[in-house]
Amino acid sequence: MTFPPTAPPRVRIAPSPSGYLHVGTGRTAIFNYLFARHFGGKFLIRIEDTDVERSDPAMVEPILNALKWLGLEWDEDIVYQSSRLETYKKFANKLLESGHGYRCFCSPAQLGAEREAAMASKQAPRYNRRCLKLTKDEIDAKLKAGEQFAIRIQIPPGETSYDDMVAGVITRQNDDIEDLVVARSDSSPTYNLAVVVDDHEMGITHVIRGNDHISNTFKQIQIYRALGFDVPRFGHVPLILRPDKKKVSKRLGDKDVAEYRNEGIIPEAMFNFLCLLGWSPKSDQEIFTITELIKIFDPTHFNSSNAVFDEEKLVSFNKSHLQLKTDEELASLITPLFVEAGLISQASLQSQLPYIKTVAGLLKERVRRLTDFLSLGSYFFKFDCRYDPEAEAKQFSTASAELLSAFAEKLEALPLFDHASIEQALTSLAEERGVKKAAFIHPTRLAVSGISVGPSLYDMIAVLGKPIVVERLKKTVDYIASKA
Repeated sequence: MTFPPTAPPRVRIAPSPSGYLHVGTGRTAIFNYLFARHFGGKFLIRIEDTDVERSDPAMVEPILNALKWLGLEWDEDIVYQSSRLETYKKFANKLLESGHGYRCFCSPAQLGAEREAAMASKQAPRYNRRCLKLTKDEIDAKLKAGEQFAIRIQIPPGETSYDDMVAGVITRQNDDIEDLVVARSDSSPTYNLAVVVDDHEMGITHVIRGNDHISNTFKQIQIYRALGFDVPRFGHVPLILRPDKKKVSKRLGDKDVAEYRNEGIIPEAMFNFLCLLGWSPKSDQEIFTITELIKIFDPTHFNSSNAVFDEEKLVSFNKSHLQLKTDEELASLITPLFVEAGLISQASLQSQLPYIKTVAGLLKERVRRLTDFLSLGSYFFKFDCRYDPEAEAKQFSTASAELLSAFAEKLEALPLFDHASIEQALTSLAEERGVKKAAFIHPTRLAVSGISVGPSLYDMIAVLGKPIVVERLKKTVDYIASKA
């Protein structure tokens, strides 16, 4: 295996619109993108939508949006297989005319029965080449009778080898490769023919995909050779497994990329996390920007063992990437969430931006997801005097109400309302009352935010402002009295 490539590479990702973009396909897209960008090549997209029964045109836009969200910008027009059916038909006929392919008149029912019989006898099901043995006269008679036929490629004797970018040289005996169908009886192409024709015509130089495609690679190499095409370099990366060690997939109901976005994961974190599932920077560092990953990407560092998708680790990566953001960047990310939640109006958005930026900076050390800014910070915008029940039972009492009332008076009298002044007011009041500062801190936090966790109490109070804090403290005192 030689790197760098002798010419700028051309790679692709080829999702099928049978569902949303799941993390396995997203990870494969990332590897191809990094390969292209690192070596100054092109990253292309092909939509494999020839399977009419499973493909849904409505899925194309969500897939493309998910790729864009990940930061994967493609370089040329998207190729849609559904618009290339005549092209596939031409190359299927070329196989037939060159003698590398032959007509198969066997019915689906006949083939199905033979496969079931083989499996029942614990043998690998494979086509018995019945139609390869037909004479020209027999073929002509079937054609004259209007019998439908598929086109199969004839696998030559010998063995097939290729140098995999991940696993090294892999060899398979051709006797183990069935004479596969390349065109069905309705002239539609099978997956392997369409892939080979498209990759050739798109100028694809390297095919990086999951190792569940290794068996397809041997079939595709046969088609490449039969059509006289140059064979690209193949690299089969390890699969992503669920914690139960099953392959992540749409069929098993695994989350798609868009779901993680809705749950507060940011694209830089998802990109970074997925990149390290099956590839290693060969260092102890784990958190990288996309620019850094492009710079250090080395295809010789692919791992050969399957990786497990650990969602908790993804969230940890997300926390790290959120902390890399400036307060201004965070404000732009969370503003739509606050608007959608009805905490900020569109009319007041512009005037609120400095305040949102301050809130983002105050909360950034505590959040793990973007959505945490809502759950941990909604009280900065609206507060309905509802308190966490468990914290309320622990922190609110007649005694704490008296302390809150005294603290409200102390705060109301402050000429300067900043961190230092607020802390000094609480400290001196605690000394006067002969209690620990915690006796004020915990009930106050709950009184002004409704929750028991958050940033520095003094910073939080300073940001909320004197009128709001004093009002919330007094309302809490009344609330406690009403429950007595």
